[in-house]
Amino acid sequence: MKQRLLSLVLSAVTAISAGTVHARSAQEGAAPPPVAGVPAGVDTVTLVEGRTIAAPILKETAEMIWLDLGDQVLAVPRNRVVSILRAEAKPAEEDTDSRSLYRTARGLRLPERTPRELARDIGEAVILVSTPSGLGSGFIIHPEGYAITNAHVIQGETKIKATVYHQGEREFRRTTIEDVEIIAVNNHVDLALIKLKHPEGEPFTWVYVQGAEDIEVGEEVFAIGNPLGLERSLSTGVVATTNRNFEGLTFIQTTAAINPGNSGGPLFNLKGEVIGCTNMIIPAGEGLGFAIPARYVRDFLNNHEAFAYDKDNPNSGYTYHEAPARLEFTTPSILEDGTAE
Repeated sequence: MKQRLLSLVLSAVTAISAGTVHARSAQEGAAPPPVAGVPAGVDTVTLVEGRTIAAPILKETAEMIWLDLGDQVLAVPRNRVVSILRAEAKPAEEDTDSRSLYRTARGLRLPERTPRELARDIGEAVILVSTPSGLGSGFIIHPEGYAITNAHVIQGETKIKATVYHQGEREFRRTTIEDVEIIAVNNHVDLALIKLKHPEGEPFTWVYVQGAEDIEVGEEVFAIGNPLGLERSLSTGVVATTNRNFEGLTFIQTTAAINPGNSGGPLFNLKGEVIGCTNMIIPAGEGLGFAIPARYVRDFLNNHEAFAYDKDNPNSGYTYHEAPARLEFTTPSILEDGTAE
């Protein structure tokens, strides 16, 4: 019944707006060529029955796609879609500031997409960070190779390597970069800024850091990292809590699987923005993963000079020791009001 209703809607839309919806055959599984007469900035969706819809995508989920047809919105089930040819996105406003080490999607209307599609587009920005003492993850935030990881991933180390992954049409390549520079470290929020140098001098694939915080309990999210050294692992879940308190800082709690080796990797929303940097779990619990919110990441990057790394002291910074425990539990004499007599 739903498929028949969709066919009727598509037929009506074709008759009403011939310049927006185009009927044409397409090879199954192949992206369609640009449709003649389709204005710039418009997405092209090809359906299983061969029809091609040219319209901006308003929203996407794992089950549905919503298309803007001008005077109405068309909902199309995902299982009816063969392929999507996306319009080129204009540069974000942040791109005009060459001094910034990260980019946000301010001024852009990023559509929601599935983790599968986003991983294909931005997965190359997620890296494996390795040191003599262990493995972790990270994500590239600037085409020149600036990347974020956890401070505890590189703590006390100076020999750091990063592995970048490239997925071609027919082949998969790993590139190990040994020229990794530590730029800044903030142990308090468990963040580190490193810089990779591309062996061929080419720009890196990078990801947006979420600007103004906009996350909700129950929102779908996904993480990409290297849990237990298992490269390029993707896990999905939801935001369980947006502000879980630990030692004076608030963290995003998520049901997405987070394991040792995920540390320093990104937690994405369905727009492909980094909303957090994964950094810890509760070992005795299941489905209890935590991420450093993007607001702490932005603050760290905006003030990274204050946390500049000292190569002569890899453990530079402050260490806060716990206060000594009380030995006597009677009321201190200084607090007595002097009215005992």
